[in-house]
Formats: sequence, structure tokens, C-alpha cells
Amino acid sequence: MWGALIVICAAPAAAFLFAWSGVYNIAASSGHLALVSRFLQFGMQNSVETYSIGIEVPRLGPALSERGMLYFQFGCAPCHGAPGLSRNPVALAMLPPPPDLTRASNDWSDAQLFRIVKHGIKYTGMPAWPAPSRDDEVWALVAFLRRMPQFPAGEYKAATRLRDSENAAARMIANEGLIVGPFACAGCHGSRGEGSALGGIPRLAGQKTAYLEMALEDFAAATRPSGMMEPPTVNLDRQQRSELAKYYSSISLDEATNKITEAVSELRQRGAVLAEQGAPSRRIPACQACHGKDGLARENVPQYPALAGQHADYLGNQLQLFRAGKRGGRLAEVMSATARGLTDDDIEAVAMYYSALR
Repeated sequence: MWGALIVICAAPAAAFLFAWSGVYNIAASSGHLALVSRFLQFGMQNSVETYSIGIEVPRLGPALSERGMLYFQFGCAPCHGAPGLSRNPVALAMLPPPPDLTRASNDWSDAQLFRIVKHGIKYTGMPAWPAPSRDDEVWALVAFLRRMPQFPAGEYKAATRLRDSENAAARMIANEGLIVGPFACAGCHGSRGEGSALGGIPRLAGQKTAYLEMALEDFAAATRPSGMMEPPTVNLDRQQRSELAKYYSSISLDEATNKITEAVSELRQRGAVLAEQGAPSRRIPACQACHGKDGLARENVPQYPALAGQHADYLGNQLQLFRAGKRGGRLAEVMSATARGLTDDDIEAVAMYYSALR
């Protein structure tokens, strides 16, 4: 009995003395002993599997995957590589080195990938998602990770290349970012602010200046949570935000995108009713009361955004965030109250209506 008690008391003291001595080599260049490496990997895999139990996987559609791909290029590819792009040598000198996700993503289920991307992994350099309330952004990345092992390298490079901009005042920020290109606006929003092809990334061209400035301020202050938008906006000063907003608002919608084909359908007609009349019995006001009859909000509060011609997928996602109370920003209170009574079909209908509105 006394022997066991002595061992129990001595073990912490021995551990402290070992750490105090500095004998243990913490250099990443020294690597782990094979046994230690296997033990850590074993513990990590089982932890992810345990904590991913019960996570419900949503539909991971093409628009979600496209949105995740554009973020992956700037936020993940430097460490993990991408189709046709090797991992950065600096990242490979980490311990452990970040895995090549063009192969490793197949080792995990969708729920497990969600757990890793959202919460990160201790002692590996893998960070948690900057905006923990934005599960939709995490799922976007998961959607792309699931596609990535089969994604053609040429198609990936074409989809993620930065394109030129013409406005000198905003060019460095819009097309090149603040530091050698990371998080450049054009990489996701397009060189003319046209948004993404499948609608996962919003159109900026022709948007109101005051709204864009407010959005950039809210992202930078993290009052509008977004793990995709906080990093590129946090170091923008007021003048840079102003120039950027003016640049995108100066571009006409017709210049940024082809004319939207009008598809009059039962669903779009339902969206028109909600937009023009609301649903008083459900305490849902008419959208046009704030966003204008033409959807451009020209005659209302400057910070109210124009909706006409915006991508339906983006509008639908924003309404879902408002309904769930996760959108944030200075318009959150009024919009969350409005969206609370909307059904999924309502949201799809309104999004389709404004997307087709010219």
C-alpha cells in the first residue's frame, strides 16, 4: 500500500523535473518516435469518430461545393495542396505535416470532416473555424473536400485563378488582396463582381455603396460572423472599405453578367406575392417595403441592400441564416423577425423571384 502511494506521489514530481530539465527535444525537426506518432494518430482518429456521432449531413450540392472550393484555394491549399498544386514546403516542415487532402479526405466521412473543419485538431496547427456559428460555411468546405480527390487539376486551376480588375484604387484589394494575393475579392466574387457561376458566392456588381461599406465593417468587427469573410476584411481600414464599395457599386449588372432568363413558374409567382404583399396572417411583411418595388432599394435606407438579380442560392442561404438567428450584422434584428415565419418553400420562392428580377 505504502509503495503504491509513494509511486503515485512521485510520478507528478518526476514529470515536473523532466519538463524543467529541458531534456525533451521539442524541435519539429526531430520528429516523433514511431510509437508516439502511432499513439497520437490513434487517439486523434478515435476522438474525431466519437465526437462526430449524431452529426446530420445536409445535401452537399454543386453550389455549396463551388463556394467551398473558392475558400479552400486561399485558406487551405497553401498547407494542404490542391488538385495540380503541391503543398507549401514551409507547411511540410510542420510536425505533423498537414495531410495532402487530394487523397486523405477519402479517409473520413462527411460528418467527420465537418468535425475536423469546424473544431480543428490540437497540437497539429489545424485551426478551428473562425466563425463557429456558421455551419453552412463549414459544410461548403466539406462539400468540396468530398469532390476534391476526383477533381481535374486543369478545371480547378481555371476555376480558382485570379482575374484582372480595371479600377486602380481598388485593384490591389479586389484582385491582389493586401498581402501578395491571399483572400483577394476577385478570387471568389469574380473580376467584375459577378459572383460565382453556380450562385454560391454573391454578386457585388451594382450593389449599393452604403450597404457594401456596412457589410465590410460588420464582417471586420465579427458582428456578422463569417469564417470566409472575417479574415480578408479585418485589416481593411475605412478608406479601403470605401474604395472597394465604390468600385463594385460602379459596375453595372449588365456588364457583370448575362441577362437573366425569365422563367415564370408557380414557385416564382409565390415569391412575387411574398415580395409584393407579404403574408399578414403569418406576420411576414412585404419585402418591397424595404427593398423597393424594383428590388434595388433606391428610395429607402441607404444600408438596405439591392436584391434584384442576386443569385438565388445566395439569397436563400442568407434568409435561412436570418431565420436561424445566425446571420449577424446590423440588419439581423429586423430580418430575423421577418424570416422567422418563412418556410423552406417560401425562402426558395422569394430567392427565385429576386434572382430573376431585372
